[in-house]
Formats: sequence, C-alpha cells, structure tokens
Amino acid sequence: MKKLLLFSFLILAYHASFSQAEITEHEIKDHILFLASEKNAGRYPGTKANRTVVKYIVKDFKKQGLLPLAKNYKQKFKARLRVEKGQPEKPLAKTCNVVAYLEGNDPILKNEYIILGAHYDHLGMGGPSSKSDKKNTIHYGADDNASGTATLLEIAEKVAVNKSQLKRSIIFIAFGAEEQGLLGSQYFVDNPLVPLSQIKLMINMDMVGRLNTDNHVYMNGAGTFPGGVEFMQNLGESLNLTPIVHAGSVGGSDHVSFFKKDISVLGVHTGAHPEYHRPEDTADLINVPGQKQVSDYIYKALMTFASTNYKMGFIPQD
Repeated sequence: MKKLLLFSFLILAYHASFSQAEITEHEIKDHILFLASEKNAGRYPGTKANRTVVKYIVKDFKKQGLLPLAKNYKQKFKARLRVEKGQPEKPLAKTCNVVAYLEGNDPILKNEYIILGAHYDHLGMGGPSSKSDKKNTIHYGADDNASGTATLLEIAEKVAVNKSQLKRSIIFIAFGAEEQGLLGSQYFVDNPLVPLSQIKLMINMDMVGRLNTDNHVYMNGAGTFPGGVEFMQNLGESLNLTPIVHAGSVGGSDHVSFFKKDISVLGVHTGAHPEYHRPEDTADLINVPGQKQVSDYIYKALMTFASTNYKMGFIPQD
C-alpha cells in the first residue's frame, strides 16, 4: 500500500511540476524519415552517411541547449567491423558516440547521473548481421534504431524545457557501432566522461517504433534498481500501455555494457518483428502514434527518477 501511495504521489508531483512542451508525432516522423532515408544508406560506421547522421544529432542537441560533457559532443573511437566468416578483417572504422547533458539543480543530487541512450548506427548494406539473402541492399533500420534515436532527441527536447525541475543530472548518448558488438557503449564505460560510481541508472531505447495492437512495451533489467518493476508496471498501465516488465533478462543492447559495470539499467523496446535486420525495416512500418505513447512513458519515468528523491542503487540479477 505504501508503495502504491508513493507511486501516486510521484505521478501527481510530476503533473503539478512540468510544463507541456510536447513530444510530437510530426517530429518523431521527421527524425525517422531522415535517419532511415536512402541517402543515409543504413548509417554504417565509418561512412559519410554515418558522419552526416552524427552532424544531425549534434545540431539537434545544440539547438535544445544541451551541453557537451567533454570538449565537444563527439566521443570518438575506432570500431572493429564484423566480417563474414573466413573473410579478412576490415580496417578500423572511425566513428563516435554523441554525448550531451543537462545539469541537475540539487547541490548533492546533481552529482548523480541518469543516462538516456539509443544507438544511431545500423547495418549499411547488410553484412554478416543481416538476416536477408538480399546482398548489397540498403538496410534502412527504421525501427532498429532510427526509432530509438528519434525518441532520444524528442525526450531531450522536452527535458531541456523542464530542466529547472531536475535534481539529478541527465546524460544523453547516441551510441555508435552498436550493431558491431555494443562497441560505442563499451567504449563509454571503458572511457567514462563521469565516474561510473555516479551513474545511477542507464535507460536504453532500442526498437521502440512498432507498438502492437495490445500496446505491449517490453522492459529488461527493471529489477536492477529499487521498486523498478512495480514502478514501470504501474506507470505504463496509467498511460494505457501493457508493460511486460522483467526484473532481469537484461538483453543484448547497449545497456548490457553498463549492467556489466554494476550500474542499474532499463532496456526498453516494443518487440521483435519479421523485418528485423532486413532491408524491409522501413519508415512506413513505424507506428508513429504508438511511438509517441512510448516516448511519453519513458519521459515520465526519466523525469521521476531525475526530478525527485527516488531511491537509487544497484541490485544484482542472476
């Protein structure tokens, strides 16, 4: 009962405190149409198209008033690209994470960080991770993961409008080279821009654009922080979603790199589909109203963790 009352209080506090700068379907769609365009050719690491996408993300972060966490917004690294079995290695590809932040206002809690992340890369023309027999065909990656990147940009915009309400600081990361083996997130945790001990939660969005008719939203790792399973379940239901919340089952996206460093995580997605890692993962199949609904859900969860005294702490999972 006490937990339910606390949940109700947090939601009421949220509604009372925040302005209504909206996450919009129009902007979600525009971001995805750009990211998953033919011109950007699957956003493969080391390519001109990949660099174009990085510039787009940096420009948007700057526009929203997000600050660079280091000298600039790019955390550069070199990625070892996957090759077909028996093929020679490719040269290391130059790519980067795009990192920005907003500082909290509480004199103590501002030294604690919540990370919101999504990978922006995809498979380019296919390669060993493709599930298609179509060779040298653009893999557009609209759901995987133009959808997560679009939600990252939209949530960052709304958080920026409400930054005066932040107690904890929020770091926004668009990860590079996730499809090559979680390389961007691994590079970040191996070369952190803030002490890892100060990162209290990493929320990752990977494939959030295909909400089904049952409104299923899947979450992994919710048991890695106090009250996470119950909180995400109750919040989702209050927003007319059907959360499928796992305490563990941390999954295979960028939040895994943080979990391995004993950092609490929450991986969010809307489920697998036949177009996964195939050229058919195109923008026309995105459920844009559904993605807005999921984006609002993640935003409200994020702001509860960042703007209240919500207790944080890592809880190991088997």
